[in-house]
Amino acid sequence: MDDMNADDAGWELPSPFLWTLVVSAADIDAYDHVNNAVYVTWFDRAAWEHSAALGLPIEACLELDRGMAVLRSLISYVKPALLGDAVSVATWLLPGDGRLRVARRFQVRRASDGATLARAQLDYVCIELSSGRPARWPAIFKERYAPLAAVVERLPSVAPV
Repeated sequence: MDDMNADDAGWELPSPFLWTLVVSAADIDAYDHVNNAVYVTWFDRAAWEHSAALGLPIEACLELDRGMAVLRSLISYVKPALLGDAVSVATWLLPGDGRLRVARRFQVRRASDGATLARAQLDYVCIELSSGRPARWPAIFKERYAPLAAVVERLPSVAPV
């Protein structure tokens, strides 16, 4: 499930795009909580869902021979997620250079108590899919990967991940 107009209460930035899920047994590690690597998968899925909602599904990227590849990840794991927890993964686009790079913020919250479980910032670079080399954004990327004005206004007051 996803939501472009989520309630801002409890989110660190306004107007999050949300992807929701319930923690499954496959997400749990030997310590009986969600494994760190699973969060990365959740961030990836939320980013794809958000891109599709913005009009850039995978099919469009394949046609354009352009995609966004993760360049850097910074993740803070705050509290554990457990089997059966309903969680929401929020994502926001941050200002990029409009040519090659963009960043996304993420926040993961548990539905039952609203606790933040993780925060992340992932930096992406545009690549030509056929070669894997960095490439300039097509015009549609410039249009669709623009951060919301409300998010940009809040960034100076938001603590880094």
